[in-house]
Amino acid sequence: MNSTSNVENLSPQIIRQIVKEMHDISTNSPEGIKVQINETDVTDIQAIIEGPAGTPYAGGAFRVKLALGKEFPSTPPKAFFLTKIFHPNVAANGEICVNTLKRDWQPDLGIKHILLTIKCLLICPNAESALNEEAGKMLLERYDDYSQRAKMMTEIHAQTMKSSQVQQSDEDGPQSKKKAQQDKKKEKLIKEKKRNLKRL
Repeated sequence: MNSTSNVENLSPQIIRQIVKEMHDISTNSPEGIKVQINETDVTDIQAIIEGPAGTPYAGGAFRVKLALGKEFPSTPPKAFFLTKIFHPNVAANGEICVNTLKRDWQPDLGIKHILLTIKCLLICPNAESALNEEAGKMLLERYDDYSQRAKMMTEIHAQTMKSSQVQQSDEDGPQSKKKAQQDKKKEKLIKEKKRNLKRL
């Protein structure tokens, strides 16, 4: 994943379009999507996508990144999950495979449409275009195992925004013994899940 800025490669008109769209998305966010604006590099597009209810990703907060190339919007951006996820359409490096970012790309689709498409991919994975063959095979042949593994990865790597905020506020003030014990149990459970995940 290329982390260099493409600001100098994009026309001022495209940059203004990106800034306007990011501002519109941040003020009128689609449900379960929160964009993070980088004032110094508008081509650094990141968002947090909440795992949709009724999926193995429910309760998770997944950070995604869109990498705009110098030909954007004529060519689609590349999309990556920065949060580890077990999903058929996500490669080990986090790259996302979805038709909207490949053959179905249209320059007028926009960033909001891409983020909504990625969220939809969490609801309806496509095993036929799998970048993670193991996840694709499990999805088709053993859904319960797929769901269990995806849930476990979500619990380990995609802690919810609410629990992260609670942990931060707790660090600022004194913790009760009960809260400290709950945290230790939770930490022990996560370590156990990581050990189980390594065995899979």
